[in-house]
Order: sequence, then structure tokens, then C-alpha cells
Amino acid sequence: MIDLTCNVAGISFKNPLVMASGTFGFGREYGKIYDISKLGGISGKGLTLHPKAGNEGLRVYETASGMLNSVGLENPGIPYFLEHECNEWESLDTVRIANLGGNTLDDYVQGAMLIQQDHDRRQMLGRQAVDMIELNISCPNVKEGGIAYGVKTVAAREVVRSVRQATRLPLTVKLSPNAEDLVDMAVMCEDEGADAISLINTISGMKIDVRRRASVFNNVYAGLSGPAIKPIALRMVHQVAKHVEIPIMGMGGITSATDMIEFIMAGASVVQVGTYNFMNLRAGEQLVEELIQFMQEENINNLDEIRGIL
Repeated sequence: MIDLTCNVAGISFKNPLVMASGTFGFGREYGKIYDISKLGGISGKGLTLHPKAGNEGLRVYETASGMLNSVGLENPGIPYFLEHECNEWESLDTVRIANLGGNTLDDYVQGAMLIQQDHDRRQMLGRQAVDMIELNISCPNVKEGGIAYGVKTVAAREVVRSVRQATRLPLTVKLSPNAEDLVDMAVMCEDEGADAISLINTISGMKIDVRRRASVFNNVYAGLSGPAIKPIALRMVHQVAKHVEIPIMGMGGITSATDMIEFIMAGASVVQVGTYNFMNLRAGEQLVEELIQFMQEENINNLDEIRGIL
């Protein structure tokens, strides 16, 4: 019998496939296409304390092997999410991860506290909507001249420590590939009580419209994702896995079951799939089926047999 189950921070995932934040909404739209209970988990659209309109101008541009995005964390805000989305999340038969962003330390802390309070209220009623928080520290820190928290370990430590104190929910920290020292950043997260690490976020890139003689994006630079970044993401997961004991959610350019296996062999406990959801609307359904087939062909009964073997 093939056993696909994985454990991250004491949470059991039915399989290692998690849909990445910003690529799957809150699951409702994809749920009309296929049975999303087949997924191991969903990381919902990135949330901030207050609603955000997102960036103006072009937001997505397809590249030769992926895509650039400059969405700007458009979202309805955490209070709206808790009131209008979580009732449906309660019914989802998969792990539900709330992705938390912010521009200031207080934004992060207040957001985490609201999610925790809602979790406590629902638990008193025998219900649950959020299983884990994914802390996105790649958001601009407006009080530090636009430098992302995720670049400097000292700045990131304050955020991770404060959010850890604000919530009892399992906490994974989503790291930026632009960190000055990614391994040092991951070790810090573990030291400050994070239950897992998510990596990598998008890589900064750009596209120039040669006829307009300008960037296609109002913000000039945008986040590159998709197959083009997979070798970089795989290397970073492998490097971090050698230095932390907590689980890793690996992501970056996954489009096949063999891609998933590579990340698991590099040390990931589960994987997240993002850009492929735009390439294939049934990506989740297909990848789970492919993974089972691969494990049968390779006589792998449990993913623990190959996890971190490199």
C-alpha cells in the first residue's frame, strides 16, 4: 500500500501537495473544477491586516519558462477573510493555511492575534477553519526604507519572535531567496520557535517593453516564478535542510511528480505548487495521481524512505 501521508508541525497532511499562496485563491474557484479534498493542503491568498488594492498597471507577464507577477498583495483584509471565507474553509477536507503578510511589525502581530482569536472562538464551538499560519516576511517594511523583512536576519527575528508570541497556531515562515544569508535566516526562525520553513518565494526579475522603452510593470521589478527558478529553489531547500531540524515546505517551479520527488529528496517534508495552477487548472488532481504512479513504479511505499536522501 502506498502511504502518502506527511507530518508538519504535528499536522497530518494526506499527501505532500500544498497549493501555494496567491495562486489558488481560497480554493473556491478551483473547487468547481476538481475535488480539492484530494490535496494535502491549501495556503490561501496572502492576507494583510487591512484590505489592499494591489499594484496598478500590468500585474502578470508570461516568460519563456514561467511568469512575472506584480500583484501587490491585493486582498480583502483579515477581518473580511475571517468573517466571509472561513465559514467555507471549515468544510474543506484538507489542511488550511492562512498566509500572513504586513508592512509593519504591528500589522503582523495584530493580524496573527485576530486569526488566533477567531481560531479560539471556533474551537469553543467545536469548529476549526485555520490549521496553520504561513508568515510571509518578504513584504516591504515601510519603516525601513522599503527593505523587506526577509532580507536581513536581525529585522526578520523581531517579526518571527513577535508573531510567535501572538499565536499558538503552528507557524511556518516563508523565506525570501533574496536573504543575505538564507541558512542563517532559517536557523534564526527555528531558534525563535517557528514550526516549519517555507521556501522559496519568488525571485526578483523584470521585463522591458522595447517599444515603450520602459518596464512593463509600474513597479519596474516583479516576482519571477515557474520552472525557470526550480534549480535555484531546489538548491536552497537542500542547503537549508542540512542546518535545521524543523520541516520544510519546498516550492519553486514544480510541474510534475518527479519535481515533487526531487524536493522531497532534497529534504522537503511537503511541497507547494504555484505557477503550475495557471498552466494547468487540474494541476492538483494530476500531480497526486502522478505521484502515486511514480511511487508504484519505483517501489516506494512511504515518502520517508526517500526524504532528504541527498
